Amino acid sequence: MGQRRKLPPSFLKPNCLIKPPVKKNTIPIDLKLHNDIRAVERARFAHQVAEKRRLIKQYKMERERQQKLEEQEEIKRLRKELIPKAQLMPYFDRPFVPRRSKKQPTVPREPKFCIPRHKTIRCCRMSCNDMSGPSQLQHLPSSVEKTEALYKNRGLQ
Repeated sequence: MGQRRKLPPSFLKPNCLIKPPVKKNTIPIDLKLHNDIRAVERARFAHQVAEKRRLIKQYKMERERQQKLEEQEEIKRLRKELIPKAQLMPYFDRPFVPRRSKKQPTVPREPKFCIPRHKTIRCCRMSCNDMSGPSQLQHLPSSVEKTEALYKNRGLQ
């Protein structure tokens, strides 16, 4: 084992052949991000909206101008037509004489102060039962008698 074998120089310096490249060098591709595409679409949309608003504003201004012209024409036409004219003089040879109506005057009726039986409260029914019959209702004071009694009580009469 003492001796090492020397390798021939061809092994020390190999004749390296350059390998032909298997793949071509890669060229980077421009990236198309979704945000960039969306930003372009949004800018286009914003431009369309601005154009639409401008057209609407222009249309409104044109319509207002047309309306003003129409109103001015209408005012001119009305001023020509509506010339003030004198009113006819009323006839004073036969003046208005009011006549008396041929209808009979209405006859006033007394208000009904009696509460119907189905609308009374239970405690009131007891007192109403005591005054049974229409003969008791005739003795009730009329509204004129009641007001006179009130005036006497207050000392106004």
